[in-house]
Amino acid sequence: MSAATFRTAVVRVPNGPDSIEIIDVPVAEPGPGQIRVAIAAATVNPTDLGVAAGFFHTIGLVQQPEHTGLGWEFAGVVDAAGPGVDLALGTRVAGLVTGFDRDYGTYAEQIVVAAADVAPVPDGLDLLAATTVPLNGLAAAQIVDLLGDAPAGAARLLVTGAAGAVGANVTVLARERGWQVTGLARTGDEEFVHGLGADFTTHAEPEWDAVVDPAQLNDQALKLVRDGGAYVGLRPGLEPPTERGISVTSVVTASDRGRLADLLTRTAARELPARVYAVVSLDQAADAHRATAKGGLRGRYIICP
Repeated sequence: MSAATFRTAVVRVPNGPDSIEIIDVPVAEPGPGQIRVAIAAATVNPTDLGVAAGFFHTIGLVQQPEHTGLGWEFAGVVDAAGPGVDLALGTRVAGLVTGFDRDYGTYAEQIVVAAADVAPVPDGLDLLAATTVPLNGLAAAQIVDLLGDAPAGAARLLVTGAAGAVGANVTVLARERGWQVTGLARTGDEEFVHGLGADFTTHAEPEWDAVVDPAQLNDQALKLVRDGGAYVGLRPGLEPPTERGISVTSVVTASDRGRLADLLTRTAARELPARVYAVVSLDQAADAHRATAKGGLRGRYIICP
């Protein structure tokens, strides 16, 4: 009798979407403090495109000898639990897998993770929407932590890519910390950005107190920050060099069970946006990558293995 296996998407020699392969790997049992999740949905994020293209191999973050897995966030159902786990079988959960150097990620039929890295999905939130929360929601929350509360009299914040998954969450969460937020986005996104409670522009002039840069405009975005202001980016180690006394930081998104539970609850209550653009099968992962690379999507491609 052959050992049980499951399907997952990996890249052996990174060369863009065409290098994505679906392989069979042995089913693993959860150890102490771990759970196995039957994945219902995983999200295609720009970071995944960078892995498939070899960007993160080039800068030394991926060193897998055989292949590296794709996918960071997932939602699904607990189907096995190791010792010391307080989650019942059948619990709907969402979570985040961090780090680049791994055999497989969330583009998979199942995954074994630490129970501490997932949070239960509220009844009012379907798993497709829930899977858009862990990476994008936690990144946004941790970006706003880096920003902190708006200083009195210096609260003008510009969010690039404000209609995108991270930008939209930053827009909502930063307003709660006293920032006067303006979203930089395309003309067709004006109604959406206003719906987040922010001002809107398609072209930003300099002299902002702070800029958060999910669109990764980098130097171009830094030029918009006033002397002594703040810039927060999304790619650690690749942020623009500091100048004019500007504080330059980048978020390193980390798992945070309590924060994730709150973000999922708020998404279920429609206080935070969760947008699914389209749903595809595991075999269509390469097509989803190609479509995401074209940009302009309002929402994520979701892989349902």
